[in-house]
Amino acid sequence: MATSPNTTTQYTSEQFVESSGAILFDLSHSQNKTVCLIHYHAKNEWLLAKGRRNCGESRQEAALREVREETGYQAHLHPVTMQTRAPPIDEQGHMPDVPRSFPDITEPFMVTMRQLGKDGGNDVKIIWWFIAALGEGVVPGSGGSGEEQFTSEFFPLEEALEKLSFQDDRNVLQKAISLVQP
Repeated sequence: MATSPNTTTQYTSEQFVESSGAILFDLSHSQNKTVCLIHYHAKNEWLLAKGRRNCGESRQEAALREVREETGYQAHLHPVTMQTRAPPIDEQGHMPDVPRSFPDITEPFMVTMRQLGKDGGNDVKIIWWFIAALGEGVVPGSGGSGEEQFTSEFFPLEEALEKLSFQDDRNVLQKAISLVQP
């Protein structure tokens, strides 16, 4: 039996958890965009909204639910122009597996693979990241009462990058900013 020439790691359902998150932007002022961060009181950390996907829930639904639960704000996925290796919805025949640009899509723009456990276990968390914008008519400061362990706050983009507690989150936010800044 042949072995794949590509490095492969496989996980059973007991070894992985899927999470989804969305970078929540206020895009109502094109020159002064802001982004929502959550403050986790117990550890005094500034984070991006994300959480585990429930059984039967799509990644997109999970991202929007987690944003609503953790920030208190209604949001929608915001279409952006980005490169992806996914083929177009109307794929005709074989298409090479290469990145290509698509306008106005709401696909995940990044994925994070995080090893779980400190004992060198083989468990992993997969976090799918989306771009979101405040729902129509929703204004920062008009709600924002999510789960009680979090406080949500909107920041100018550069300030948010500095405020985040972890470099991995800064990397995610930096990529998201590059997609919403034309």
